[in-house]
Amino acid sequence: MTRSQAKRSLYSLKKVAIFAGLTEDALARIERHCAWRRYESGETILDYLDKSDDVFFIGAGEVRVIIYSLAGKAVSFRELGAGEVFGEFPAIAGGPRSARVEALTNCLIASMAASSFREILQTESGVAQALLPQLVMKIRALTARVYEFSTLAVNNRIQAELLRLANLVSPGNTARIVPAPTHVEIASRVSTHREAVTRELSHLSRIGIIERRGAALIIKDVDLLADMVRDATGE
Repeated sequence: MTRSQAKRSLYSLKKVAIFAGLTEDALARIERHCAWRRYESGETILDYLDKSDDVFFIGAGEVRVIIYSLAGKAVSFRELGAGEVFGEFPAIAGGPRSARVEALTNCLIASMAASSFREILQTESGVAQALLPQLVMKIRALTARVYEFSTLAVNNRIQAELLRLANLVSPGNTARIVPAPTHVEIASRVSTHREAVTRELSHLSRIGIIERRGAALIIKDVDLLADMVRDATGE
């Protein structure tokens, strides 16, 4: 592969899920509307309530969607990886940014003006059809989070978060999560503090549901963890 071909492969939207059904020519036309930028781990990509409306596509790396309270407490909503899109809400419906987005790792990200994105949704029906299920999934995930925050005790919210992570990596009864989320990261996702996470993880370890192995967190009995969450939610 030549240097120019390698660069073309790197700075490409081919791996972005909503563009998967496009022809090479259509993809190339869309890529001409993009500007690419690298972000260092921890760098802010978008800020909460920002009035910009560009749409972003992750070429490489991972980002975190988060909001910080005035007191500095972090409330983490989700992590996104290569091939995913963010920042589309203002481009579609207007209004300020609904959350902050930070680089979780070093990232390569493409941005596109809102006007170009709306034009693509109108001219490429396949892109719009691919985007709609993603929007529905985001709404369902946020609905589930609101329900958990409103009805579950802290220990059950921690269990639900571990179950969510397990289901992302494995369909079976064991799951290996690498790297293991820190106690602070779990706390920000379930709206609690690090000490509560430490206590619950210690409890789950004592009863044999989880185990820490190096950089990995092993969920040894996903079914039992799911039963615990079902008992708490009554579902």
